[in-house]
Amino acid sequence: MEDKKLMLNANPVVAFLQKPASEFTRADIIRFVIETDIKIINFMYPGGDGKLKTLNFVINDLDYLETLLTCGERVDGSSLFSFIEAGSSDLYVLPRYCTAFVDPFAEIPTLCLLCQYFDKDGNPLASSPEQTLRKACTAFREVTGMEFHAMGELEYYVIFENDDMFPAIDQRGYHESAPYAKANNFRTLCMKYIAQTGGQIKYGHSEVGNFVQDGKIYEQNEIEFLPVPAEQAADQLMVAKWVIRNLAYEEGLNVTFAPKITVGKAGSGLHIHMRMMKDGRNMMIKDGRLTDDARRMIAGMMDVAPAITAFGNKNPMAYFRLVPHQEAPTNVCWGDRNRSVLVRVPLGWTSGVDMCELANPLEHQADYDTTIKQTVEMRSPDGSADLYQLIAGLCVACRHGFEMENALEVAEKTYVNVNIHEKANEDRLAQLDTLPDSCAASADCLEKYRAVFEERGVFSPAMIDGIIKNLRSFNDRTLRRDIQDNHKEIQRLVDRYFHCG
Repeated sequence: MEDKKLMLNANPVVAFLQKPASEFTRADIIRFVIETDIKIINFMYPGGDGKLKTLNFVINDLDYLETLLTCGERVDGSSLFSFIEAGSSDLYVLPRYCTAFVDPFAEIPTLCLLCQYFDKDGNPLASSPEQTLRKACTAFREVTGMEFHAMGELEYYVIFENDDMFPAIDQRGYHESAPYAKANNFRTLCMKYIAQTGGQIKYGHSEVGNFVQDGKIYEQNEIEFLPVPAEQAADQLMVAKWVIRNLAYEEGLNVTFAPKITVGKAGSGLHIHMRMMKDGRNMMIKDGRLTDDARRMIAGMMDVAPAITAFGNKNPMAYFRLVPHQEAPTNVCWGDRNRSVLVRVPLGWTSGVDMCELANPLEHQADYDTTIKQTVEMRSPDGSADLYQLIAGLCVACRHGFEMENALEVAEKTYVNVNIHEKANEDRLAQLDTLPDSCAASADCLEKYRAVFEERGVFSPAMIDGIIKNLRSFNDRTLRRDIQDNHKEIQRLVDRYFHCG
């Protein structure tokens, strides 16, 4: 199996070392640097604004390289995170060898490594994004005996000059081909580079949103990943956003992951799919139906769903996306194959029919375990999310379902099998809780449920306090209602948060 994974792996470091990234050692990194003539080492780590930060090192000699990879370096934590005071701001960043990739944009041969934060005492920084996710995954494993896997659907708009040739139909861009979809080549090049950095991509395609405004084409795209251990999922999404922005800059394009960029057009989400694994098997489904454990997982998300927005919807424009009739959720409910719900159970290859044999008569019946593909999808987050906080929050919520005595009752109560936004279903809609409509309301929800996220030491009180303080600083409690018909004021907000996350 490992030979198959190595055979077509796009990461040059994996290909050179002929071992999976999870097995990289310091000696491996040093050998790669020497034998491939790497001149620059980049340490990269997430900041409090949700973006990757970079520290460059030029390799002077072997001793310096060994010191760098062993000891890491100091950074100013107060400039990276609002919850760290300037008087005690020094932090360490230590490279994680398993994240090594060659910078696809650097003119000088450069190796990048994602880092972990440590405090002055040499302990993992409790409030750092990656450590919070690590603690969430550990607690999930301890409570459930299973591994928490995740993957994201990364939606974004590409903006470029309008050439008036082969115009696409407004808001009908879903899976469109060239020449009607103009950004396909850009997207596939992004996918190539993301794969080279270690990203496990499922597929890419053009999305629903497309429109022309002020002489420019706005075209929505999506790159979706494969489910991997949750810590890897967050790393891959962080690097992917970095890749897409860098390539856009090189190509003279603009891109945005913002949740909403104009009125009446499709917004961009960051849907997160999740599954539970044990001994290499997917524990979400059995005999063609969701397991009780999967329903407990969903129930946990239903119980604390309004607070999840505090991690996944980080600026006021996020709440202009969470409105009815825009394929974005507004109510706390779940369902099968239903895009009007908050948590969707997508098709899971449960029919028992060998469709491959039917489509390809020369093939014999395949013996393939399709249960591995089953996930559940949280549809509220968007590109303003702090990726590590978001996936950690979802991991906590799913674990919470196993700690609820009435989890299966909650799952039954919040299940819907209709489009909840249709007029005929108004009575059912009225029975469901709603998601927050502002950052301020989201902060209130996090305050209400903070004990769930702080349990087992996953989210530190300092981190929760910092998130609540930041959300309330927007003072947007009535903003959506106040300016919903004021397109000029909405556009001002769009411009302000255009490059969020």
